[in-house]
Amino acid sequence: MFEGKEHMQVIFKCLGAAQTVTGSKYLVDVDQFRLMVDCGIFQGLKEWRLLNWSSFPIEPTTIHAIVLTHAHIDHIGYLPRLYKQGFRGPVYCTETTAQLIPLLLKDAAKLQEEEAAYAAGKGYSKHSPPLPLYTVKDVEQVLPLLVPLPMEKPFVLHPAIELTYYYAGHIAGAASILLNIKGRRQTKQVVFSGDLGSSCDPLLKPPTPIPATDCLIVESTYGGRFIPTVEVKQVLAQEIQQAFDQEGCVVIPAFAVGRTQTLLYYLKQIIAEKKLTPFPVYVDSPMAIQATELYAKYLAKDIHSKHRDQEELFHFPSLHFCQEIAQSKQLNEIDSGAVIISASGMATGGRVLHHLYHRLRRAQDTVLLVGYQAEGTRGRRLLDGEPELKIFGEYVPVKCRVRQLPIFSAHADHAGLMQWLERFQSPPAMTFITHGEKQACFALKQALAHQLDWHNIVVPQYLESFILFEGI
Repeated sequence: MFEGKEHMQVIFKCLGAAQTVTGSKYLVDVDQFRLMVDCGIFQGLKEWRLLNWSSFPIEPTTIHAIVLTHAHIDHIGYLPRLYKQGFRGPVYCTETTAQLIPLLLKDAAKLQEEEAAYAAGKGYSKHSPPLPLYTVKDVEQVLPLLVPLPMEKPFVLHPAIELTYYYAGHIAGAASILLNIKGRRQTKQVVFSGDLGSSCDPLLKPPTPIPATDCLIVESTYGGRFIPTVEVKQVLAQEIQQAFDQEGCVVIPAFAVGRTQTLLYYLKQIIAEKKLTPFPVYVDSPMAIQATELYAKYLAKDIHSKHRDQEELFHFPSLHFCQEIAQSKQLNEIDSGAVIISASGMATGGRVLHHLYHRLRRAQDTVLLVGYQAEGTRGRRLLDGEPELKIFGEYVPVKCRVRQLPIFSAHADHAGLMQWLERFQSPPAMTFITHGEKQACFALKQALAHQLDWHNIVVPQYLESFILFEGI
């Protein structure tokens, strides 16, 4: 048991993902111990992205530890920046997340360095010289702070705080967090949902329900939105065939971790079941290629037990991995009959920008959006039908066919969120709805109030603070 203090106070502060889906960062102050949950960068709207460059709103040296839910950049991407500002505490994460973090952070840093160099060479940046948010060297300095933890085994990270990870689906290694906070008189529980995945994911274990909590912080990415139930392989095959009938290619912006592997899983089945004549599939993202190998060989703890031979989950004869830039450039010469999968999933950076630069102006080509597109991203602008996109300082006309398949989202939709939430044995005393755009947050709040009869539901604003418990 923990030896609590006489007048323990627990404070929650929202440092990101407040009425937006990026920049996940939450502060939990337990008396003199300061814990941060997630450490992501902001993406999308310029007003949010600028915060990545601003002074951190909390003195980084006062943060004692960080707990991560999963390895997506909007949850881990600020770690090197925080290290540069003085943070030196342990960074706790699941064992699988610890394998993925070096891959994602180094790739993010490399892309930032390349983009800064490219902008300097082309002269389209407003900054002189353009600089990356952080470098690969910065990433290498923060990696020794990682402390991998197993799923579903309590861990004492402070005399008053016990941490337990539970499967959240979403991507390999993704977890919900249960914090047991023990005072002198009583124990209180705080749960962070993390990003919840679909219970129908073909690869990952479904989110584990948590029976009880006093305080809940829950994501709402798809609050109020329902993903239609369809035969995935059939719909994907139809979209590809329609693109090929137009004598064009398909470009799929896809997150390197999670989404790319799900796509390859279905594409392999489509070809094996002869739903389409075999066609070349190019994965043009070094990070996605490495992540695919990790998924296939090392992440068995997260992969659904029904998949016996994990090494054969994704590979098929017409699959090609493009490691080198020269290979990536050669894809521009393919006029028709190919699928190109490239990161990033919201077209915020990476090699997919080069493909969009060349393909958006081609009426015969198709851009297939298969994940959530945050407000202010190029992916969202495509989805909203904007006639041109700014890429590499140039406005590129959008003449291609733009399609969306939300069935590939790694997030639980509204029904999936409610299914997870209704498994609590009783309503939390306080619920905070985060990681969703404003409309999604309030849609989930309304559903919790009207359908589950929950009370004390708050949609926090950026930098808003709350006293969770006092005198426990």
